[in-house]
Amino acid sequence: MFGFRFVKFQPSEYVMKVKNGQVQRQGVGLSFTYYEPTTSVVVLPVSSVEVPFMFEEITADYQTVTVQGQLSYRIVDYMKITQSLNYTYNLRKNQYISDDPGKLDQRVITIAKVLTKKHLEQMPLKEAIQSSERLVTSMKREVAQSQELEKLGVELMSLSILAILPNKETMRALEAQAREEILRQADEALYVRRNASIEQERKVKENELNTEIAVESKKRQIRETQLQAERSIKQKQNEMEQEQLQFNTAMEERKQQLIELTIANRNAEADAKAYEMAAVMKSLQDVEPTVLQAMANMGMNSDKLIAIAFQELAENAGKIGQLNISPDLLQGLMSNSNREQGGRGR
Repeated sequence: MFGFRFVKFQPSEYVMKVKNGQVQRQGVGLSFTYYEPTTSVVVLPVSSVEVPFMFEEITADYQTVTVQGQLSYRIVDYMKITQSLNYTYNLRKNQYISDDPGKLDQRVITIAKVLTKKHLEQMPLKEAIQSSERLVTSMKREVAQSQELEKLGVELMSLSILAILPNKETMRALEAQAREEILRQADEALYVRRNASIEQERKVKENELNTEIAVESKKRQIRETQLQAERSIKQKQNEMEQEQLQFNTAMEERKQQLIELTIANRNAEADAKAYEMAAVMKSLQDVEPTVLQAMANMGMNSDKLIAIAFQELAENAGKIGQLNISPDLLQGLMSNSNREQGGRGR
């Protein structure tokens, strides 16, 4: 009434009550009575402001990319911001009397855009697409040091880049290139697997051949050992045969010597007997035959003497006219003959 009004603000609003160009009262979530014709109210947000952005930039290889992201900021120096932008609030209409509050978002986005442009101009397309995290780190550091934000009394709270995308044609070309690269890598992997398989097969065959060679070598060594053993046995047998032959030869030589000695002895005996016989014959050369006959008959038994007598009778049968032999003589001869036969039979 009479131009006096009461107003109450939210805790998320920082309020300045200005009268005659002087700030009479300021703070968060104020409530007061003011005289409308002479009082102005400045209202600024206390909480942070989320601002999405999307803009196009050019990379170092002259390719257009679209940068999508979001940043958040808050006002930390309310006096500085009021010196640059008009935040006077029309309490009757519940709106700002100018569009400056809406320009703050654009100013912050413009700062982020300038920094993004500076970095992307130094990167080729492929690197730029994959540089989101690195670009965010660099931009945060540079925005925190920005003099423009300091003059505005604004603090950057967070910055994120959701995507850096090329246009559709470039995207398809990159996809095709990436697809070809993937297929090439797949082919290389296939070739590597095949080569690895071939190499493994080669190693297996080589191992098999080496095993066969080793087995054949062992067989050869065994055969050589067997042949060596057989050779040793043959040598031993030959040595034994040679020794046996030498022994036999020596025995034959000894037998030959014995035979020669025996022959020599027999010849010597024969010569001795012949000499003895010659001596006896020489000594008996002048003896009468009858005497020799008598000497030969000496020591004979009666039967042999009777037989000699009958032999002489037979030789001189032409000179004998008649010969009578008594039965007693024949019986005695027969009995002696039977005794001799019986003795020989026994």
